[in-house]
Amino acid sequence: MAKITIENLRHSYLPEPKRDEDFALKRVHLDWADGGAYALLGPSGCGKTTLLNLISGLLHPSEGRILFDGRDVSNETPERRNIAQVFQFPVIYDTMTVYDNLAFPLRNRKVDEAEIKKRVTSIAEMLELTSTLSKRASGLTADGKQKISLGRGLVRSDVNVIMFDEPLTVIDPHLKWQLRSKLKELQHRIKRTMIYVTHDQTEALTFADQVVVMNNGEVVQTGTPIELFEKPKHVFVGHFIGSPGMNVMPCMVKGGKAFVDGHEIAAGNAALSNGSSRLELGVRPEFVTFASKGLPVNVVKVSDIGRYRVVDTRLGENSVKLIVPEGAAIPEGKAHLAFDKAHTQIYNDGWLAGEAR
Repeated sequence: MAKITIENLRHSYLPEPKRDEDFALKRVHLDWADGGAYALLGPSGCGKTTLLNLISGLLHPSEGRILFDGRDVSNETPERRNIAQVFQFPVIYDTMTVYDNLAFPLRNRKVDEAEIKKRVTSIAEMLELTSTLSKRASGLTADGKQKISLGRGLVRSDVNVIMFDEPLTVIDPHLKWQLRSKLKELQHRIKRTMIYVTHDQTEALTFADQVVVMNNGEVVQTGTPIELFEKPKHVFVGHFIGSPGMNVMPCMVKGGKAFVDGHEIAAGNAALSNGSSRLELGVRPEFVTFASKGLPVNVVKVSDIGRYRVVDTRLGENSVKLIVPEGAAIPEGKAHLAFDKAHTQIYNDGWLAGEAR
């Protein structure tokens, strides 16, 4: 296991990058504690796999350093870094049995056969592969093959870090939750440093203690799932995390007070806004309620999600969504909305007002 430090890391796939946009990964600084569970979350093309491959040694950075426990490994091979990586699609030996596939990384390192049997049996049980241990891997489904890939990443006890690059893509949807739970359980039990790359917010938020949200090659915010939900530092985080995402509306700030379409709305950080050319008010649907007075809107749509309903309202060009518990009354036509001040924030040019970037 290792503490991982990322210092001033940048990477370009061009031979001579000159402009900021030439870099697939902009300047990144990160500190990950030994034994932690981390996720890199963002849309396709945001740089998360590039960052993962830089940490693993499959790529060498254009600029900056990667340190394991204070040792610079920026130019070392994956083998020298002592990492295990599980890819998006299964990487296994079809002609071998499931048991031999799981044992392969251990046999390469001359581990005693009795210890191999103990570890393989334990991992197979966790991944529900016990009944297939004597079968050839070629006869398994895509789900079964990817379970083997997961198992090969988990079976070693001597790795500095285990990295997962969208490992559940080919897994049947009803098994994803189960495997995520098992990975989380195992991480808590063995305390190995794990990094999980995904575009799926549910996977990231349920697996990781700390989530790194990326967009356009940059780290936009790092935080716990609760921090990302309750206090997004950028409107992108508010949009990307949550279903539905955060409401964002153009606003004005005068005398430390926020106004949307001329209506005053209490915002926790309104006094911290800096007169930016683009001011926006952000509030999640969970923190909006119907009230006897407040922001005047028109109710335009109600979507029944089961345990709650998502109500879409309008004020001019602005759309404001709120979540209403099943059975609660919903006005028809005209209504008023109240916002929870503690969770209503002002953003300057996309960034949370008053917060250091």
